[in-house]
Amino acid sequence: MASEEAEVVEGQDIFYVCKKTLMSLKDKLKKGEEITDEAVNELTFPEKLADEEVMIPVDMRGVGEEFEDVEEMVKKLGPKGTAEAFIKARDYFEANKDGEADSDRPKEMTAAEWKAVLAEDDDDLECGEEEDLLDEDEEEDLEGEEEEGDEEGDGEPAAKKAKTDEGRAGATRPPGAGGRRMAAGGRVEADRRPELSQSVRSQ
Repeated sequence: MASEEAEVVEGQDIFYVCKKTLMSLKDKLKKGEEITDEAVNELTFPEKLADEEVMIPVDMRGVGEEFEDVEEMVKKLGPKGTAEAFIKARDYFEANKDGEADSDRPKEMTAAEWKAVLAEDDDDLECGEEEDLLDEDEEEDLEGEEEEGDEEGDGEPAAKKAKTDEGRAGATRPPGAGGRRMAAGGRVEADRRPELSQSVRSQ
């Protein structure tokens, strides 16, 4: 399942939901009670939850189809269908069809911990976007310098122009000029989070 807060970990598609709300929705479905948009939001968005609320992992592969985010699920399935989908996802997670060891499986966490994970991912996303913008600016500056060099070099003897261009290339492309992107994008983290907006790597 794909999104701003979701992430695939070794075939899993892990998303975190509020444990208390999921149990409440499961009970309401059994009783045939109405499922509201508000209840679904409480299930999936930790911002309005108390920090001590428990968040539990579900595996979105159990839903049977992919969605970009929770909003798309609600739009297509409705609040009741979305609640049923998350219950299926929890059942799929508990079935552990991949045969993972308990120590390797995603663990429960508090709403406060989940909020921190989401905030960290947002920061990483912003850094990545800024990095892309900087790289685009550098490419445009380089292209501008090359065009300027071509104009200034018109009419110069071929040997002199070649020497000038070689010197300019050496000045604008120092050794290791591409290292900044690799340093920024090459972070290795033991633990990251599913591609609905809220997926997570094993904690």
